[in-house]
Order: sequence, then C-alpha cells, then structure tokens
Amino acid sequence: MKHSIQTLAALAALGVFTVVAQAQPALKIVVVDMAKIYDNHYKTIEQNAKIQSDDAKAQEEVDKMNKEGNVLVEEYKSLTEQSQNVALTAEAKTKAQTAAQQKLEAIQLKQREVQTFIQNTRNSLQQRLQTFRSLMLEEISKIATEVAKRRGATLMLDKAGPSLIGISNIVYADPGYEITDEVMAEINKTRPAGAPTAPPAPAASAAPATSQPASGSPAVTVPGLGTKK
Repeated sequence: MKHSIQTLAALAALGVFTVVAQAQPALKIVVVDMAKIYDNHYKTIEQNAKIQSDDAKAQEEVDKMNKEGNVLVEEYKSLTEQSQNVALTAEAKTKAQTAAQQKLEAIQLKQREVQTFIQNTRNSLQQRLQTFRSLMLEEISKIATEVAKRRGATLMLDKAGPSLIGISNIVYADPGYEITDEVMAEINKTRPAGAPTAPPAPAASAAPATSQPASGSPAVTVPGLGTKK
C-alpha cells in the first residue's frame, strides 16, 4: 500500500512537471539591427539635417567673431608700434601704450567670447542629439517589439551592439530570423510625403560640434599671446 502511494505521488509530480513544461512557450528568436533602423529613420535624417544646418550657422558666427578679433589684433599692433616710435613725444607714447593695453584686454575678451560660444554651441547640439536619440530608440524599440510579437517571437536580439572585443554580439543569424526590413516598413507607414528617404553624408551620424574657425578665418591671436584654450 505504501509503495502504491509513493508511486502515485511520483506520477502526480511528473504530471505537474509535464503541465508546467507544456505551459512554457516554445522559444522563437528574431534578430533586428537597431542602429541601421535608427540611422535610416526619416526622423533621424531630418534631425541630422537640422543639426548640420545649425552647426553651419554657428560656424559662420565663429568666423564673424574671429574676423572682429583680428581687426582688434591689427589695431593692437599699430598702437604698439606707435608706443615705440622714437619720433613721438613721451605723452603720445604713453597714450598709445594705454590704448594698446585696452585693445589687448578687448582681444582677450573676444577670445573668451569665442571659446564660450563654441563650447555652448557644442553642448547644445550634443544635448539635442542625445535627447533625440533616446526618444527615437524608445519609439523604434516599441515598433520592433510589435513586429516581433506578430512573428510569434519570444526573444528579440539586437545585432548592432558590439561585444567587448568590438564585433557584433550575434556572429551569425539565419536571414529568416531578420525583421529589420519589416520594422523599417512599419516605420515608413508614418513617413510624411516629401520626407527624406536616405541619410546624408556619413559624418551626419556623429554628433556635430563647432570647434574650429573655418579655413581663411584665423583664430584671434596676438604676438606672444596664444588663443585661449
């Protein structure tokens, strides 16, 4: 009798295990390239174009300030030469020296103005891009999840992310598991007419940052006084 009870208990436990095992959905994996979707999303293309445009406008402003600074430099040089002119009276030399010192202070102020503008512009553009990227990846993830669920997937892997040694976390995946194009098709359903369909130059994917004056517009400098970093 005792043996029969133990057997029944074992069979009951096995039955419970079988039911639990059957309750677990069969594993089905899909693969998506989140970076490709982000880079080719029409909203990303539009945003990159806007940031590039704002970066170019900021660069024009930097060039303008540099030209203004270079005018001050030339005036400073002229006043310095006057203060060293032996033909001038002591009073005239002193006046020229005072004016030169004022120009030098104006140059230093312009240098700080340029560097502050550059740093503020860089921070602003980068913050805009980071905020946009965060919102876009959230939106893309939601759409990718919906596509994966329609496929009956129980697990979705992103093949864009590099591993510690710099390669994709997914070395190989059967193309049949790829849903990147399906996600892009879903996204393009909301693409307005006339919206860009191809990303601009590769550099547009990087965070733009106004940092240096354009060629032909030298930085504000004076003899013996480098541009402040």
